[in-house]
Amino acid sequence: MSKTKGTNNLLSKFAEEDRKSLKSRLDYSNVEFFPEIWGILASRIGDTIALHNPHVRPKEEIITYTELHQQIQQFAAGLQALGVKPEQRISLIADNSPRWLIADQGIMTAGAVNAVRSSQADVDELAYILANSDSTVLVAQDLQTFEKLRSAMLSPSRLDDLPIKLVILLTVEKVPNEEVIKVLNYEQLMEIGAKNNLEPVKQNRDALATLLYTSGTSGKPKGVMLSHGNLMHQVTSLRTIVQPEVGDVVLSILPTWHVFERTGEYFLLSQGCTQVYTNLRSIKNDLKTFKPHYMIGVPRIWESIYEGVQKQFREQPASKQALINRFLGISNKYIKARRITQQLDLENLNPSMGEKIAASIQATVLSPIQALAEKIVYSKVREATGGRVKQLISGGGALAKHIDDFYEIIGVSIVVGYGLTETSPVTHARRHWTNLRGSAGLPIPGTQAKIVDLETRQELPTGEKGLVLLKGPQIMQGYYKNPEATQQAIDSEGWFNSGDLGWLTPRQDIVLTGRAKDTIVLTNGENIEPLPVEDACLRSPFIDQIMLVGQDKKSLGALIVPNLEALEKWAKTQKLELCVKEDNVTTSTSQKINLESKMIQDLFRQELIREVRNRPGYRPDDRIGPFKLILEPFSMENGMMTRTLKVRRHVVMESYHDTIERMYNSN
Repeated sequence: MSKTKGTNNLLSKFAEEDRKSLKSRLDYSNVEFFPEIWGILASRIGDTIALHNPHVRPKEEIITYTELHQQIQQFAAGLQALGVKPEQRISLIADNSPRWLIADQGIMTAGAVNAVRSSQADVDELAYILANSDSTVLVAQDLQTFEKLRSAMLSPSRLDDLPIKLVILLTVEKVPNEEVIKVLNYEQLMEIGAKNNLEPVKQNRDALATLLYTSGTSGKPKGVMLSHGNLMHQVTSLRTIVQPEVGDVVLSILPTWHVFERTGEYFLLSQGCTQVYTNLRSIKNDLKTFKPHYMIGVPRIWESIYEGVQKQFREQPASKQALINRFLGISNKYIKARRITQQLDLENLNPSMGEKIAASIQATVLSPIQALAEKIVYSKVREATGGRVKQLISGGGALAKHIDDFYEIIGVSIVVGYGLTETSPVTHARRHWTNLRGSAGLPIPGTQAKIVDLETRQELPTGEKGLVLLKGPQIMQGYYKNPEATQQAIDSEGWFNSGDLGWLTPRQDIVLTGRAKDTIVLTNGENIEPLPVEDACLRSPFIDQIMLVGQDKKSLGALIVPNLEALEKWAKTQKLELCVKEDNVTTSTSQKINLESKMIQDLFRQELIREVRNRPGYRPDDRIGPFKLILEPFSMENGMMTRTLKVRRHVVMESYHDTIERMYNSN
């Protein structure tokens, strides 16, 4: 059989598996207007619990699908009665809760478009979103959120920019009397909705549904325009990744204004799941109490659970720790052998017959020990997750290899997906039946990907690394009121520039290797634009050049080229002789100091803390964790700068890959 024919047969097999997965008794293939799904759910599984918030006060909230549909329509009717028209822009500044979903879908049901963001976001960012989105109504988390924005909205100099005439609070607090802005609380709006009939709105899949603001290179967020069709594609396609049943429990912890959580909620609810809201304080108990079947999270969530398990291991008696470590070591060999036999080892995608036979023998030999470890250790570890997990759904960044391995060892399936806000977001995902660890999986239905050369944009052969371009029904309509940025992101043939570097396996799994554009995504899902933070750090007289790193890490890190002249002057004030050779050894008598000494490290730590905190728009995620002082400047001569003197980040990342890994591992 030829290689091409074999690959095509394999892709046909995967497509057939996806088609089987798409067969669902809740069919939305003919739905054009996204909110229509709630009526279908109410008519089919109305008594099933949709939303459960056990932590709200004074008492927990439990809402069935029938009640959810009614409340969404009531919210929409209230908005219409207050003058909201189709296509009108409404800012939804609030955090994950049942009322967020009711407000979100109520706005869409009324035919309006919402612009969403967290109530915890910086006030200047929120004011920008309100103005840029052309919002005339604000739906706010609570009175505190409104008060945070009130001065900007009522400022005479900004009334033209922020024409908000109506504010809805998602609480039942007593509302203030305002002369310019009408303010209602949640109960008041719902009372208005109950007294008025909802005027049905007809929109097709091309209609704009929502604006999600993502980072921009200038520091100003860009409004990603997602249509009803973009959202419906996700709902109708994601069943190829997971196949939930009506009544399956989903634990929700991520911010719902983040597209990954938002689309994940839409999909899982569209399949009749019961969503339980949790938080960082409660998640440990909620896992045991509600025993979820699914959970959506960023890598940091899975790392936290892993670290908690490791802490419990370390608290065991020495003899038991030794046994656990022995089991884990053998299990690592077992899963490696099993992957080879299944042709799911990223480092050996096409093993020879001899390698497969050897791996099969090793897996067979180790299988009894794996079974014993499962009985003694791993089954008890799974109890911490409730013991019913079908799949954990991971996105928002790459999953570290040791975390991926650990969950496979203990028998908890993690399905890793890939995508961006601009792609609604999912374009690729690993399937539980062909889970190639280390990759971001196969394309979901209707999606294409190709790898092109960074400079020439010519398509590269399978296996070669380059820029990832994406195409499909989930690609955004563009950036709101920003045609120039839209043209830069989407070419004339509809290919979206992801800004990511990667390569494709012969069967079309995508493997990501880094970023081509500047944005850094941390493991908590936060997007950081490095340039403003770097510019702030360059105010320090001791920093000549700096490049932030941290893609798929817990925190930002930095490679720093120090200003040796300023450093030497400082050293003299400390009566020290600066030694810039990194292999020099400092002793208590030499009075020489090297770049790795505590005094130098403390100096640069203080500089970074001061300059980052003092920059406009500072956020906690801007803090720089580990850093490394390097002696070779970034330059055109060493290929680390362009002709316009911009740092070629991907080149620096490749050159200092090992240094960066050691920097984080030693932190």
